[in-house]
Amino acid sequence: MAQATTQQLRRSIARAGSGKALSVDETESLLWARGADLERLMAVASALRDLGHGHVVTYSRKVFIPLTMLCRDHCHYCTFAKPPAKLDHPFLTPDQVLAIAEAGRKMGCKEALFTLGDRPEERYDVARRWLDERGFGSTLEYLRAVSIRVIEETGLLPHLNPGVMSYEELARLKHVSASMGMMLETSSDRLSERGGPHFGSPDKVPAVRLRTIEDAGRLAIPFTTGILVGIGETPRERAESLLALRDLHRRYRHIQEVIVQNFRAKPGTAMRRAPEPEGEEFLAAVATARVVLGPHMSVQAPPNLSDPAQRLRLLDAGINDWGGVSPLTPDHVNPEKPWPTIEALSATTAQRGYTLRERLTVYGRYAERPDPYLASKMRAPIKALLGAEGLAVEGQVPEPVAWQDPDVRWKPRTIDLTFAKGPDAGLREDAIAVYGDFDALDVTREWSGRDVQPERLDADIKVALAKAAAHRPITDADALALFRAEGPALDALCRVADDLRSEAVGDEVTYVINRNINFTNVCYVGCRFCAFAQREVDAESYTLTLDQVADRAEEAWDQGATEVCMQGGIHPDLPGTFYLDLLDAIRARTPGMHIHAFSPMEVLNGATKLGVSFGEFLQECRAHGLGTIPGTAAEILDDDVRWLLTKGKLPADTWEEIVRTAHGLGIRSSSTIMFGHVDAPPHWVAHIRRLGRIQEDTGGFTEFVPLPFVHQNAPIYLAGKARPGATFEENLRMHAVARILLDGRIANVQVSWVKLGVDACQAILRAGANDFGGTLMEETISRMAGAEWGIRMTPDQFDEAIRAIGRIPAVRTTTYDRVENVKNSQSA
Repeated sequence: MAQATTQQLRRSIARAGSGKALSVDETESLLWARGADLERLMAVASALRDLGHGHVVTYSRKVFIPLTMLCRDHCHYCTFAKPPAKLDHPFLTPDQVLAIAEAGRKMGCKEALFTLGDRPEERYDVARRWLDERGFGSTLEYLRAVSIRVIEETGLLPHLNPGVMSYEELARLKHVSASMGMMLETSSDRLSERGGPHFGSPDKVPAVRLRTIEDAGRLAIPFTTGILVGIGETPRERAESLLALRDLHRRYRHIQEVIVQNFRAKPGTAMRRAPEPEGEEFLAAVATARVVLGPHMSVQAPPNLSDPAQRLRLLDAGINDWGGVSPLTPDHVNPEKPWPTIEALSATTAQRGYTLRERLTVYGRYAERPDPYLASKMRAPIKALLGAEGLAVEGQVPEPVAWQDPDVRWKPRTIDLTFAKGPDAGLREDAIAVYGDFDALDVTREWSGRDVQPERLDADIKVALAKAAAHRPITDADALALFRAEGPALDALCRVADDLRSEAVGDEVTYVINRNINFTNVCYVGCRFCAFAQREVDAESYTLTLDQVADRAEEAWDQGATEVCMQGGIHPDLPGTFYLDLLDAIRARTPGMHIHAFSPMEVLNGATKLGVSFGEFLQECRAHGLGTIPGTAAEILDDDVRWLLTKGKLPADTWEEIVRTAHGLGIRSSSTIMFGHVDAPPHWVAHIRRLGRIQEDTGGFTEFVPLPFVHQNAPIYLAGKARPGATFEENLRMHAVARILLDGRIANVQVSWVKLGVDACQAILRAGANDFGGTLMEETISRMAGAEWGIRMTPDQFDEAIRAIGRIPAVRTTTYDRVENVKNSQSA
């Protein structure tokens, strides 16, 4: 809009004062407030601040550690980033980092603010060589290492600002930081166009930055972000940026503070003559941020970028925090603007009737309720500095704190591992043309697709089945047609799939004698389909001891099992070495047992806790006895669906990377899909296609296992956000279409008797499936979700069910070799 009218503005202020949620138009109108209207807006903002924070204004006593001033981006207003010729060294050395931290420690600082340029090794050879010579694969690996040293040698709490990060990088750095941050600056794509302040800066693309902030939310990382006012954005773009941050925080509750920072023109930059935001414009932005973000959000404005009189006005506009203030180091981003002394800041704050209090870099609401926000190794360092009311202990000098396990029992093996990732999964345009765009799927109803004439559908199915029967590839549109097969068409689909099964594996129906061991149900990930996970404080939580795990493995071995399948929750307090301890315990007691263990999510957890690559972690697991890994945690390999289902689980690309890494090391895996919740057939087709591409490249999948969603006790179903699982016909179609799509790639298609029951499995075994799964001996995850089909099958029960459909029972190993002597077989 053009400048808001007085009527529009006053209506928006009135709505804000009444606690109403504001639209983007109303938010924009507030940003035009000036004069008397600005005073009205600031009064509303100040009242909201008092409601949420009382009469306390906070700050963090910090040291500023510029780990590197090299950056691959070229922001047109920045003097922090410098080329190599203007620096003595590409990076601060560990000794230099520790010298800064130690000097700050002696002055009572508790935060070590690491600020650095984005991925300089991708632009400057000198940065890459410096890292290579010291054994670091990236700037973020080096950041992790020096953060650990700061914690262990000074007790300061790292707050990390390394710019754009991937989900995996965030997960790794969570274990060495109290909090993280990255300014959004703006959500406007226009500012990245030629002539804009972010042109030539790939890490300033708004979608990329928003994804990092969202991934931090999925990982429950206390996060600092904010907007930069006056870099060329319009009031509407400013409003959109604030609303984008509000929406992310509403979804994940992880944004601990929002900085509203005023642009300052700097000599030597492309924007050296650009106008700075004038006083009332900036105050309107601060007050609007408070109104949009609500009373409980911490809203901050850097005190060194405003003069003393303006600081008083910032308090009037609703801020409750001054941010990090250093008694030692300059603001390296704005070195021309020195910090005010803490004494001066306290006096300014007191002029408006507020008390200045010191806080930690992580806010008290996260520090006092650490699960799931704080990694287990960070809890002791934070607790050592946490005082009453979630604030810092004034005047306390930090002391070194043990972060690393005192006894590091193993050193990861060095490996050379390369693999190629397939193209991103996607729907073909012809499939979208026929079946519509499923991004707007109504998850409360079964998918039905776009209306298609019966004669057209029958013709499509006949063409698809003719191709499949001749072992010719079918298109995505063909596959989607098969997922609509009903009546005689469904019967024909099952016959073709069963014929392909017969050609691929014959008439044997296999199963493995195994035992499930779910070693803990404590988990902080928060999957919305899971009724198994508990918090550690819950009455029904448990974690088995190593002896209990070994006892169960030995009992299974004595009953003829050749495999234990071992998975557990992502326990926040168990170290990464616990996975190795589990393997050692089983191997010591049952050396001939095949250990099928650790989903890709568990691999990520172990690797990030230990600070090693996926390959190093998996290779170490194999040295301790790991045989294969379950390809669970896949759910649907589509991130839009995954975030609805799982909130904090690993992205689809990371799942694929871990599986490919395992296959590259010779560690085979199963593959899975969980369907029938908030998904639709286009997602299923894309998922199976992706598995097929991985198999073509690696050959590492032993089987494909469709897992129908068990809805009865699932939170997402109980909340009315998912449908009640797949129908019997959908289960038939899933197994049959999977047989067709994976023809010539994955030979074995497994049914889940735990989720479906024996009768349904017998029908599906006539529709393309050939494996009955395992005896299990105990099963917890599906049972807690509401599965009704028991927890154990005996070999005799399997044999009877298989012979009843005219097929031949066969006992197999995990990797599908046959077991002749079932009792106490040594086959693994």
